[in-house]
Amino acid sequence: QVHMVQSGGGSVQAGGSLTLSCRVSGDVDSISTMGWFRQDVGPEREAVATIDGDGSTEYADSVKGRFTISQFNGNNTLTLQMDSLKPEDSAMYYCAAAIRPGGMWFTVGAYYGMDYWGEGTLVIISS
Repeated sequence: QVHMVQSGGGSVQAGGSLTLSCRVSGDVDSISTMGWFRQDVGPEREAVATIDGDGSTEYADSVKGRFTISQFNGNNTLTLQMDSLKPEDSAMYYCAAAIRPGGMWFTVGAYYGMDYWGEGTLVIISS
């Protein structure tokens, strides 16, 4: 079992920055990929950024150059640094972890493949 506890988020004006954190505990050695997803008004969650065990990262086109995902193995914390925020970045953000490698996380519905989830944190960007 893996447990993920989120912190950070909140409200900021457009152009500002926020940092999301996710403390991971339990069987962390079983994790192959971690990531951040977001969900707006619809039922689908979209991948924002992912990071594999070898440190390789991937980003949604909409956040490239603005968001940075990183993990700190010393304290098992996953972070998402969000800069130059836009109103369209407003959403509920979730950290997630997958046991199986090789997921196509940036395709529609791919979030179903994640095995563990944080509780979500709300991000609101005002114009």
